Amino acid sequence: MNDFAENRNISIPSYFYISGFSGIPHIRYYYIFLFFVYIISFLGNSCLMLVIIIDRNLHTAKYIAVFNLSLSDICESTAVIPQLLDTFLFRNQLIPYGLCLYNMFSVFVSISTQSLTLAVLSFDRLVAICLPLRYHMIVTFRSMLVIIGLTWALTLLMVMAATIFISRLSFCKVIVTVNSFYCDHGPIYRSACSNNFPSSVIGSLYPIVILGFPVFFIIFSYTCIAVTLFRITTPQDRQRATKTCTAHLILVAVFYLPITITYSLASIINTNTRIINLSLTSALPPMLNPIIYTFKTEEFMVSVKKLLKRRIIFPFLK
Repeated sequence: MNDFAENRNISIPSYFYISGFSGIPHIRYYYIFLFFVYIISFLGNSCLMLVIIIDRNLHTAKYIAVFNLSLSDICESTAVIPQLLDTFLFRNQLIPYGLCLYNMFSVFVSISTQSLTLAVLSFDRLVAICLPLRYHMIVTFRSMLVIIGLTWALTLLMVMAATIFISRLSFCKVIVTVNSFYCDHGPIYRSACSNNFPSSVIGSLYPIVILGFPVFFIIFSYTCIAVTLFRITTPQDRQRATKTCTAHLILVAVFYLPITITYSLASIINTNTRIINLSLTSALPPMLNPIIYTFKTEEFMVSVKKLLKRRIIFPFLK
């Protein structure tokens, strides 16, 4: 008999069954909506990254973080939406064990990187507005590369640990049902019939490190920025400084508000509402990122117009 309690013999399921939505009429239209959101997100972020690569004026510390945000946006939407469409639109809700762990790993890496990068961008705005004379000494090309590298290292370390602990769990069923829209960490480890304490620790620690700390730092940064803005006497300077933060604040709100509401009201919202909130969190921020940075960031708009005039982007346009 397998000793599930102590994980001496690991029994893995053949498949995970992704339950997804239940009892929602015409849900196919939502999946089609997500498909178009994915196309816009992929093309928009690809163009944003291309502009940053081509235009040397954007080869700055700030745009290293913006580039990384677009990269994580593409990774997140690609990890979530195509798999979601294949799972529910084409009824492939049985996912093999190995593919499910890969899906969990890729989704968590991209979401974690996006969250930490938003915190990095708030650090950039904090130094730019509160310490403008020291900005180019503190936020250098090299320092930003180091910070971005550390965010990736932290993300990979935590997600690899979570995946390894999941792979050490035993399951009593050949097919395990996951009440989510992807191979979600929480529903999977709670379905195990062996000791899942390490996974429960990771499950509790992950939101604090990957979501809680960035939110706290962003609130701290913008509190300092607000105090600094009140001390600026010239209305034109105050308006200019506020404008530089607008794009980032919109992205922060779009990314964190649905997650915060979902987890704060987890005990009273049903599964369908939770899935819609979290799937939109994975779909809308990657789509809005290039749109917001194009229309809300003056220096980026200048670069786009300059490249269009030189026919470097869309050379077929006359």
